[in-house]
Amino acid sequence: MTVAFSLDELPSFAHRFWQAVKDTNVFLFYGEMGAGKTTLIEALCAAKGVKERMGSPTFSIINQYAYRENGEEKLIYHIDLYRLKDEEEIIQAGVEDCVYSGAICMIEWPQKAPGLFDNNVANVFIEPIDSTHRRVKIERPGGSMTEQL
Repeated sequence: MTVAFSLDELPSFAHRFWQAVKDTNVFLFYGEMGAGKTTLIEALCAAKGVKERMGSPTFSIINQYAYRENGEEKLIYHIDLYRLKDEEEIIQAGVEDCVYSGAICMIEWPQKAPGLFDNNVANVFIEPIDSTHRRVKIERPGGSMTEQL
């Protein structure tokens, strides 16, 4: 599924995204530097109800956010693999623990650790159309997805 939107439409897109990608917790974000991966992830976290300040985990590697769902506190991990060298370093950083924790994981630069992820993920490809519009393609290799976004 592919959709294009303006940055002004990002909050609306984020709410529709969560309706379309049920039954997965691991989201792999692909896109060139500056494509808007972090901005999209921040909008997705806000749509889930994250209240705390969000930002890029480029240096911290893993940011953890909390949100409430059905009266229960849940976690989102925002992970950036860009600065890590290889899968061994990625595992040592604790990424594997996050991925298999059952919490929502949103991972930028997942191509750094292709062996870490199974087919129960959503691949999210983001590409700039121009300075205020983005195209997002979502693929689910191991599951179903609502076709409406």
